[in-house]
Amino acid sequence: MSNALLPLASASPRTRKRIALSVTVLAVIGIAVAGTLAAIGVNASETAGKTPPPAAGVDVAEVISRKIVDWQSYSGRLEALNRVEIRPLVSGTLTAVHFKDGSTVKKGDLLFTIDPRPYAAEVARAQAQLAGTEARAAYTGTDVARGERLLADNAIARRDYEEKQNAAREASASLQAARAALQLAKLNLEYTHIVAPVAGRISRAEVTVGNIVTAGAASQALSTLVSIAPIYASFNVDEQSYLKFIHPTRSGAAAPVALGLANEEGYSRQGKVGSVDNRVDPASGTIRVRAVFDNADGALLPGLYARIRLGSSTPRDAVLIDPKAIGTDQDKRFVLVLNKDNHTAYREVLLGASQDGLQIIESGLHSGERIVVNGLQRVRPGDAVTPTLLPMQPAANAAPAKPAA
Repeated sequence: MSNALLPLASASPRTRKRIALSVTVLAVIGIAVAGTLAAIGVNASETAGKTPPPAAGVDVAEVISRKIVDWQSYSGRLEALNRVEIRPLVSGTLTAVHFKDGSTVKKGDLLFTIDPRPYAAEVARAQAQLAGTEARAAYTGTDVARGERLLADNAIARRDYEEKQNAAREASASLQAARAALQLAKLNLEYTHIVAPVAGRISRAEVTVGNIVTAGAASQALSTLVSIAPIYASFNVDEQSYLKFIHPTRSGAAAPVALGLANEEGYSRQGKVGSVDNRVDPASGTIRVRAVFDNADGALLPGLYARIRLGSSTPRDAVLIDPKAIGTDQDKRFVLVLNKDNHTAYREVLLGASQDGLQIIESGLHSGERIVVNGLQRVRPGDAVTPTLLPMQPAANAAPAKPAA
């Protein structure tokens, strides 16, 4: 036994009991102090974990309002105002073709020539026949005048006088027939030179020089000519759009129409509604509409596919936002609106059509409200944010950002 334990071993039982009690009290106090310190450490850790994170930086923009024209898009085809099949009006041998395939011609330009010699001879014969009938008419007229004088002197029978009058009438009728024959002969001679009835673009020559052509509607067409300026764009409009955009009782102003080709992004040409069919097709619920477009450069060809955009005649006020600001929540569309304390709030919106890169909002927003347009994925409803104000315009045309106040 060591010397340090000798006093405790030699101490009385009462003294040893007091020493044991003191050790127990000190142990309890130590345990309590350790538990308190541990609790303080845990509370400190929990308090540190509940410190709010810094506000996320997002781009915001104010909702804008302006007057717009509602547009509806359709698909259609271009059609020529005039389409003419060139057919001969007289028969004969084709002697010349005066155009290049696919070229542009003016009204009255010479296209084909049929051998004119037989028809020139017919004109000469008709002229000779006319001269003979004119001489016959002049003689019978003089004979009637002579008969009148003789009848007045009672030197001729009335029957003879009436025969002279009848001969004069026959000569006058023959003169009219001879003049008509000459006019027809001249017309047939004119038909040997086939000219363009309208201005436009001519197709290829279906019959070449040296072939014999025949007159009539059933004969082979020599070529086809279509007008190019102006030009129609035909498309089918549904009943609701007809009542909204085209119905004549809605407004005295004409509905605007725009056209774009298959290789164009936008609508490069402006036109107007030219005609509307007289009935709605009950099978499809659509009505046929023709829009008229200028085509001075001849770039639009009949048969081309066209994208048609039909607008309302009366502008209206509309709310517009950047499409990037719109989020999807199952079948709903929403935006995050900022309050005066820069906290976000969930707002469901009803979308309209697109207009110049911006999205029309039919309901859910008002002009002047601030919404998140960039950084939507970094924040949730109720979060505090650090906003950077941008103008409300498509991203491609966005101006440099400026800090919000």
